Amino acid sequence: MSRPRPVVLIILDGWGVAPPSRGNAIALAKHANLDRYVRTYRSVTLQAAGDAVGALWGEMGNSEIGHMNIGSGRIVYQEIQRINNAIRDGSFFSNPAFGKVIGGVKEKKGTLHIAGLVSTGHVHASIEHFTAVVECARRRGVDRIACHVFLDGRDAPYASGRGSVEALARSLREGGSGEIASVSGRWWAMDRDNHWDRTQEAYRAIVGGESAHTATDPVEAIKQSYELHVYDEEFPPTVILKEGKSVAPIKEGDGVVITNFRADRARQITQALSLPAFTKFERPTHPSSLLVATMTQYDAHLPVLVAFLPQEITHCLAEVISQKGLTQLHIAETEKYAHVTYFLNGGKEDPYPGEQNILIPSPAVPSYDMQPGMSAAEIKDKVIAAITERVYDVIMLNFANADMVAHTGNLNATIEAVEILDLMLGELVDVIVKDGGVAVITADHGNAEGLLKPQTGEIDKEHSAEPVPCIIAGKGHEHGGLKNLNDLATLKPSGVLADVAPTILSLLELPQPVEMIGRAII
Repeated sequence: MSRPRPVVLIILDGWGVAPPSRGNAIALAKHANLDRYVRTYRSVTLQAAGDAVGALWGEMGNSEIGHMNIGSGRIVYQEIQRINNAIRDGSFFSNPAFGKVIGGVKEKKGTLHIAGLVSTGHVHASIEHFTAVVECARRRGVDRIACHVFLDGRDAPYASGRGSVEALARSLREGGSGEIASVSGRWWAMDRDNHWDRTQEAYRAIVGGESAHTATDPVEAIKQSYELHVYDEEFPPTVILKEGKSVAPIKEGDGVVITNFRADRARQITQALSLPAFTKFERPTHPSSLLVATMTQYDAHLPVLVAFLPQEITHCLAEVISQKGLTQLHIAETEKYAHVTYFLNGGKEDPYPGEQNILIPSPAVPSYDMQPGMSAAEIKDKVIAAITERVYDVIMLNFANADMVAHTGNLNATIEAVEILDLMLGELVDVIVKDGGVAVITADHGNAEGLLKPQTGEIDKEHSAEPVPCIIAGKGHEHGGLKNLNDLATLKPSGVLADVAPTILSLLELPQPVEMIGRAII
């Protein structure tokens, strides 16, 4: 059988698979075309959340993770999981970035300062990572350890910081070394919107041991703040005192490790701590020899040591297609353009040789429930034109509707978005198959299948941890057995998102690179 042309990867963003329910916009919608494809062609479901995509167990998927797994053909472990795995296998404690900072501190008989969000939220940081750095310092014989705690209150319950700080303080006592030197709410210490006055107050507390707010007991200080109805996020930078003096201002010979794994809200405070020439505010006390290490790379231009550098993803789907001399088109509207280009290509900005990218503007409306069709028709028309012109061997596209309209929480509008997508697919897939091509219809994560919380009936605008469909539509891939699209919910997942790229390579009769650990589902 000759190689199909084109092979078209259709990503239905936010289209999960779940049993029918009053909040399942996909099950409630009419989708005659998808019903027909499921009856006719090979149709399975794929896991798209949790450890199946390199996230925490049970954690919902998202567009970035989903496209990275789809395009790379492997499970791309997220930063938090990479760090967790390193702690588990012990390599964390011999990390060279930590070793260099700790070695410098020991040599100069200084203090190791550990700063970061202490939270159970696991969005920006993990308390387990914070305590692992403390343990790393202890194992390497550091005598003086000072902890600068950032409270959460946004990705964790608004008053959960007291319990987290109690747990940290207990861990420090039981370990026999380390003390809490300052506490700041993330509104101050983790600003990302150029409110440098907030960053300055956190910096003064961390480096200078200076603040309008002081306390002798961090847990008691948080308790008193709660009594004044000031909770974790806004908790003012507070310096902890011992015998009337700051526990541990930063001095020459000291070192700093910042434990946040997510970059955006760690950047400003890291700039203030690390840049020799810093102009956002005055730094009357700033040790010139300060060594700084960060858990992950916040900015490639910062003069810091990085414990977990970005993963380099080689031989992703787009690269393999390019290396074999085939042509490819990547197309999406504004909302998902970065996902079908940068993230699908493993974090690579520039297109590969033979790759063309087309951006279709998303509609300029206040909310997408006002225009559930978004720009799907324009994308469909462009792809059909490209198929007719026979320019591309492979086409990769994203329809944003199911995800973006579901994020509004409007159930009826999401049902309409699903029905519009079914019409688009009806035109597009029929053209692909008639032209001798194959369509691979899948999704990056769930959303539109669960717009109501089952326990409370409240609107649920967030992603889900549900599996996603994978339908192989084309001649030679006929495979009956299901009556309609909703029957997909009766299937156990047959694979993971990392299986999509190997499936496409198999359709193209191209060898699968060793870096891809997924398996073709045909």
